[in-house]
Amino acid sequence: MAPAKVSGFYKHGNDWFFNAGLPSDLTIIVDGVNFHLHKFPLMSKCGKIASIFEELKSTHDKTFTTKLEEFPGGPDAFLFAAKFCYGIRVEFTARNIIMVYCAADFLEMTDEYGEDNLLLKSENFLHKNVLRNWKDCILALQSCESCMPRAEKLYILKKCLNAVSMMVCTDPSLFGWPMVMYGSLQSPGGSILWNGINTGARIRSAESDWWFEDISYFSVGLFERLIKTMEGRGIRCELLAGAIMYYARKYLPGLGRWQSVQGGKARTVASFSLTPVAVDQKVLLESIEMLLPKKKGKSFCRFLLGLLRVASILGVNQTCQDSLERRIGMQLELASLDGLLIPSYSDSDTLYNTDCVERIVHHFVSLESGLTLFSPPSLDLESSPSSEPLRKVARLMDSYIAEVASDVNLKPGKLRTLAEVLPESSRPLHDGLYRALDIYFKAHPWLSDGEKEKLCNIIDYQKLSVDACAHASQNERLPLRVILQVLFFEQMHLRMALAGCLNVLEAESAPTGQGEIAGNATAGQIVQRDGWVTVVRENRVLKVDMEKMRSRVGELEEEFSKIKQEMKRVTKSHSSLSSPRVVARKFGCKLLAKSSDAQTDVAGSTGPTPRPSVEKACSSRNSRHRKSFSLF
Repeated sequence: MAPAKVSGFYKHGNDWFFNAGLPSDLTIIVDGVNFHLHKFPLMSKCGKIASIFEELKSTHDKTFTTKLEEFPGGPDAFLFAAKFCYGIRVEFTARNIIMVYCAADFLEMTDEYGEDNLLLKSENFLHKNVLRNWKDCILALQSCESCMPRAEKLYILKKCLNAVSMMVCTDPSLFGWPMVMYGSLQSPGGSILWNGINTGARIRSAESDWWFEDISYFSVGLFERLIKTMEGRGIRCELLAGAIMYYARKYLPGLGRWQSVQGGKARTVASFSLTPVAVDQKVLLESIEMLLPKKKGKSFCRFLLGLLRVASILGVNQTCQDSLERRIGMQLELASLDGLLIPSYSDSDTLYNTDCVERIVHHFVSLESGLTLFSPPSLDLESSPSSEPLRKVARLMDSYIAEVASDVNLKPGKLRTLAEVLPESSRPLHDGLYRALDIYFKAHPWLSDGEKEKLCNIIDYQKLSVDACAHASQNERLPLRVILQVLFFEQMHLRMALAGCLNVLEAESAPTGQGEIAGNATAGQIVQRDGWVTVVRENRVLKVDMEKMRSRVGELEEEFSKIKQEMKRVTKSHSSLSSPRVVARKFGCKLLAKSSDAQTDVAGSTGPTPRPSVEKACSSRNSRHRKSFSLF
């Protein structure tokens, strides 16, 4: 195979040669690659080669061989410097400038060894072209991995990072290409025009996250350096957090499932192509955790929970995991249920990592207890605004316990620990705990009544609502002793509610001054929760209905008495007109004597004697008529 010639240089196997027609008298080895060159072109430009030659010329050999250890940029950078020494035209680009700069410094290619030497040319190109352009800065930083130590020593890295940070803080339309895509010059197809040439880049609106995609191509170490530089320049922590989250989502695929990433929107302002770097996900996650600012927010809390989930899979160090749990605990009131449902990736039998959630809640409780030390002691926890996060976390934990309760491998002790990790004052109602226990009893039917009673001790039956009490009193999964306790407290609450209702009615009917005093005195004794307020209102309505019914009954009694008196008067007026003698006289008849008629009838009677039962029936019928008539 014929050797490949490049501008007078050609490569044969692992060796580079210069096509000059003269034999080589100097061999330089860089990272296993041999460069067969000539000493005079290199000695005239490179102080390093000149000093090496002075050391080796005492050997009186015709050819000299030397090895350059840890050469910045490797064989490619040395080939660029060798071409410059031979007077071959070289091209400075953003991709090779830092590498060439470091190689020129290593070889001591200063003006002392030639006017307008490589070191001066590299420095001028860096300051005049690269540091003033976003695209070139990004390309230069991504290409400096092979010479990072010397670039750090020469402050090249610091200059590039400061330039990027400054451009992030400034209006991007001021920096030329590729920032001109924020301008109005565009082709009919919507692409950016640069001096009338269609660039292919698309117009996008100026947003604060325009730089996220471009810096996401940096290595973990370089990205960490850039974020720290931006933080030192005072860039808002919201922007830094957004850049870190964008970087993490790009290289930690496990986060994509749990994060809502906006898709279909170009975030880069540069139309150049960059290759994503290969990162160690474990190292990346540990670095990101240290870079994250102290920030609170729903999306940020969800991101932290996603990081913790991935950290459990990757097996990060304990310090990183503890820090993530502490960060989540600081804003646990902003977490969601699905974020807390972290699967157990260890040898545990349970489906979810309940130990991790318990530690997070402990961090939250310790933080809340520290904050409450500065609150006035006169504030009631139920009405204090500072207690709202605690109540939110209590509702969240009730939902979490209800969700994990269906796990058949969850031990009763762990369930009790999760329920008691929050202070008792955090739950104004215990309906959530009751629901969780009911689900747990349904999923664990083999539990004995004694174990169920121990778990039911975490419930304060006085904090159950009316609906929860009604459900618990008919719940066959609860032990009988627990059901009796529920019924007892239910009756007690009903009595208190009814008593409070009567007190309110009495206070309303009292004079104004006394009513206000009585109302204030009984306000705290009536009802403390929404469920019993409904009962009180219903009883108040019932009391009013009873009063109306009582007045109506009184009216009916008065009408009845009037009707009774009228009936008596009518009966007296008609009694004389209906006597037998008056009627007989009216029709012209005479009546016989009553006694003789009766005796004649009895003596002259030859028929059978009436039966006693018939007589009794007649007498009883007459008595019933008399009784019914007596009502009037």
